[in-house]
Formats: sequence, structure tokens, C-alpha cells
Amino acid sequence: MQVDKRIPELTGIDPRAIPETVLRSETPLVLRGLLSGWPVVQAARISSDAAAQYLQRFERVDGPPVVATVGPPEIDGRFFYDDTLQGFNFRREHVPLGVALKTLLKYAPDPAPPAIYIGSTTIDTWLPGFRAENDLPLGRRDALASIWIGNRTRIAAHQDLPDNLACVVAGTRRATLFPPQQLENLYIGPLDVTPAGQAVSLVDFADVDHARFPRFAQAQAQAQCADLEAGDALFIPSMWWHHMEAQTPFNVLVNYWWRQAPAWATTPMDALMHAIVSIRDLPDAERAIWHDVFRHYVFDYDEDTVAGHVPAPARGALAPLDEARASAIRARLRKRLDR
Repeated sequence: MQVDKRIPELTGIDPRAIPETVLRSETPLVLRGLLSGWPVVQAARISSDAAAQYLQRFERVDGPPVVATVGPPEIDGRFFYDDTLQGFNFRREHVPLGVALKTLLKYAPDPAPPAIYIGSTTIDTWLPGFRAENDLPLGRRDALASIWIGNRTRIAAHQDLPDNLACVVAGTRRATLFPPQQLENLYIGPLDVTPAGQAVSLVDFADVDHARFPRFAQAQAQAQCADLEAGDALFIPSMWWHHMEAQTPFNVLVNYWWRQAPAWATTPMDALMHAIVSIRDLPDAERAIWHDVFRHYVFDYDEDTVAGHVPAPARGALAPLDEARASAIRARLRKRLDR
């Protein structure tokens, strides 16, 4: 898929003091060379073997196996559904991390290898000590640091709730991003059966079927892309759609996820699924009423407008939330749902 618009780039950012304007950006940003000083990046610039050996320095002897997603050569690296959209074109295997690394290196010269992808592996669990040499300070953010390892793979466009700082440490990647508002033009698949937990676009970016997905042209007009090399980072704001393509036989990415919401906040996806059950199929007139109710209490919430006429001690869920109020609301929901 040809994309003309490039994601804006910043150079010369000090990795010890990433500006808050970057970490709170509402649009994507490429941070060129941000990780150039990381030892793992320097090893990767020598060779894939050097990068793998560097990673194996930190592998826990008693560590649990990683989950390797594996697909046959025929899928051309695109981990996706089968023809029914109820199953998938890959399998998952539990293997030691070192075995996965050696397997990737073994297949590196093969022009048509099986697709291999070790995704979202928590660094502190599998590679203790790695972050002592390769890390980014992110202020008070309680970020989850994960590592992603594989060969030439294509991950369908999807959204993540947290903000995401994706750091390429080996190989090259092409990232294609879309604003959250392109939801209806990306032809999203099932919500409850997904390749990796998030709903994905059904459009094959390498072979777009415009007859089947005519609105995709509107999304394509809004797309932004970036070609990333070892040492580069990409900031992906919350809920931006992103399609990630690893382009070399050995790729490693480290990412940091964090939410700007309070720690006690639950995922909005829970609310969406419950709204589908309780609101979506109501008669049109009732659904319109609930649209207004949600606008009043949620999307246009203002405490004075919503609850100014209620004594403060009696406001409950009408007051601004804190951990105690959120916990009380969840308790009431659990009680109702268990009926």
C-alpha cells in the first residue's frame, strides 16, 4: 500500500530527558536515533548473531517459555484469520527464549521461511538486567516494558488503549498509522475473536481489495507512515490505528506502554461490550434517548451541570471519580451482572 504522508520526525532528543510534549503528544512522532547509545542497538548493527548473543546474556536459566506465534511460509508473514474468520492461519508454541532466537537465526538465510513472532514478552520477567543497560526514563509513568522478536512479519492494523513508545533495536520496520476517527473505513473484524487480543482491520495492506473494502480509500488518504531503523523510536498515541511490518530476517523491538488514566480506571472496552448487550439493539427511539444520557453523564460531563443541584455528600457516581468511588461502582456492577 502506497502512503505519501510521512510521520513528523524529531532528531537530537536526549534519551535521558524526553520532553513531556513528546510523551503527551496527540499525534504520532518519529524520534530518530533516540536509542543509538543502547548496547543492544550497537550489537544489532554488527549482525543479527551479535544481537541474539547479546539478548541471551540476560535470559533467565529458570525462565518460563515464551509464546512463539508460528505460521507457514504461505502466509507471507501476515498473521491473520483463516477463511471463516473463526480461526487463524497460525499456531502458538511454548519454547525457551534461547531456542526461539536460534530458530530465527537458522531460518534467516531462507528466502521463504516460516513466519515466527515472539510478541509482548515482559522484559523484566524474561530478560532481567537488560534494562540496566537499555532503558528510557519516562518520569513518573508506570510503563510496562516489553520485547517483540521475529522475522519478516505483518501485524494487521489495530488499536491499543495505552500510549506506546515503540523502539526498534534490530532490523527495520515500516509503520503505517491512521487517526482513531478512521474506524469505519478500516473494516474492523470480530471484537470477541481476535488474533492477539485486539480487533484488527481485515484489509490486506499488501494487496488491497478495493471492491470489497471501498471505504478504505478514505482511510488511506489519512494514513501516515515511517520507515524505522535500529535506534529509532516511534511514539504512537492512545487509540491510533497502527499496522507494523518487520522487513528483515531478524527484528527486535522494545516498547513501553502506559496510560494517562488513573491506575484504578478500567478499560473502556468493557463498557463498549456491555453497551452492545444493553443498548445497541433497543428500538431507535430508546437508543436515541440513551445517546443523550451518555452525552450528559459521560462525554459532556460537567459536575455543576450534572450534579450542582445535589448535595455534595450525596453525589456518589455523579461526583468526580477517585479510587474509592470507582471501586464502589464496580462492586455494584458485579452484583447486577451476577443476577
